[in-house]
Amino acid sequence: MSIEKISTHPFKDQKPGTSGLRKKVSHFKIEHYLENFVQSIFNSMDRVEGSQLALGGDGRYYNREAIHTIMRMASANGVARLVIGQGGILSTPAASHIIRKYKLDGGIILSASHNPGGPEEDFGIKFNTANGGPAPENVTERIYEHTLNISEYWIADAQLVDIDHQGNFDFEGLQVEIIDPVDDYAELMSQLFDFDLIHQLFNSASFTMRFDAMHAVTGPYATRILEDMLGAEPGTVINGTPLPDFGGGHPDPNLTYAKELVDIMYATQGPTFGAASDGDGDRNMILGKRFFVTPSDSLAIMAANAHHIPGYRQGISGVARSMPTSQAADRVAERLGVECYETPTGWKFFGNLLDARKVTLCGEESFGSGSDHIREKDGLWAVLFWLNILANKRRSVEDIVREHWSLFGRNYYTRYDYEGINSQAAEELMAGIEEQLDSLKGKTLGDFEVAYADDFSYEDPIDQSISEHQGLRIGFTDGSRIIYRLSGTGTSGATLRVYIERFEPDPDKHHLDTQKALGELISIAKVIADIQAKTGREEPTVIT
Repeated sequence: MSIEKISTHPFKDQKPGTSGLRKKVSHFKIEHYLENFVQSIFNSMDRVEGSQLALGGDGRYYNREAIHTIMRMASANGVARLVIGQGGILSTPAASHIIRKYKLDGGIILSASHNPGGPEEDFGIKFNTANGGPAPENVTERIYEHTLNISEYWIADAQLVDIDHQGNFDFEGLQVEIIDPVDDYAELMSQLFDFDLIHQLFNSASFTMRFDAMHAVTGPYATRILEDMLGAEPGTVINGTPLPDFGGGHPDPNLTYAKELVDIMYATQGPTFGAASDGDGDRNMILGKRFFVTPSDSLAIMAANAHHIPGYRQGISGVARSMPTSQAADRVAERLGVECYETPTGWKFFGNLLDARKVTLCGEESFGSGSDHIREKDGLWAVLFWLNILANKRRSVEDIVREHWSLFGRNYYTRYDYEGINSQAAEELMAGIEEQLDSLKGKTLGDFEVAYADDFSYEDPIDQSISEHQGLRIGFTDGSRIIYRLSGTGTSGATLRVYIERFEPDPDKHHLDTQKALGELISIAKVIADIQAKTGREEPTVIT
């Protein structure tokens, strides 16, 4: 084998976002682009020679080519061992578990999560550290610094390993282990949940389910666990074959992009339980018969019912939620006598809290929830959590949610996404809101009095690191909130997210339509930001 030292030049646009580096496939195909970022990951590691890493992705277009490039570079950089999912498939939660179970030094995950896939669509790469979680900001900043100063990378000129067959292979001194991508994850799930009880639920004539894998990575995991292990009827998992372009769909499990599942669940004779996951398997959507569960409510309900789940019967140490997520989980934590932490958006911010055992459950309003079993959000885990709750209570999803509201009150909540807007216009819009913050406190806007208006900053309670400019908040005296953020997960233009929340303690008012219940706050949010004038958009791209 010969090792080549390739001269290169820096690219100025390789700053990782909240979930790594995401660009169009065509961008990653630019000469040296992928190689520069991979070498920067290796250069940022405390010890690359002799290290052991996981490698895999969601199967999207360019996944295989990237894996082969990374294998050659890992060999040239002295990596001792790569653990790769068969066919290059490895869901993000499964990768986190494999890193932790086999005590690896980290992992490289190839995914753009819920973004579309295909030759003209998106690709992504991120580095997870030895705890199994996304690299924290100090690591991503180190990677970014290397990308700005890189002048060469190392790559092996060698025959490639066949990643489609399991086994152990010697790749010119690099030990490559091709594993079944599902086995270890399925074993972990069987330890956390009461599979016998869930199996009984699937045997009940009154219970039916559909799981939409959206032609993404979760298909093999859901088929193995739901149908093969738990006894769900064949066909419970739909769109279960991972495809490089996700079947032409947008693998984001929400009411807009998971329309096929939504139509099934809202049909007259629809199933009793529905769920979906996203491109890399870390997000989830939960549905009952003609009933949508917001991710914020889902986190709160899981926290309130954790004592029903074998893996959590010892109790939860605390809950964490991202700042834009509704405050429903806060009320559960208060009732349980545990802390509820409010963090910036981005799963990496939960890592320190989980490692310090400050929290057991955590979640984001963007359809992500998880626990201390790994260090990533986990879509199928959340589905199994709900199945275990349903198996215990033997009540409908809607009944469980309404019972929760009667005990804790209802947080009416919605998110408006304006996708692909002009980046400069988006920045100007945010600047315009920020200019108003100091003058808003104490003002009355419609029926609401402003209690505070600020730019959210976060001091990590474990390492005291500070993260600023994490979202503009307007809070009202009754607990209602309006929040504005620019998302870091897209690859084209900017995505403006507007979050609106209002707490309703009166059970007699829990039946209202969400958009009507939040109508006045939605109007206030649009006026403050002057959205239509500054973006040209009359309506959002997605409402959840």
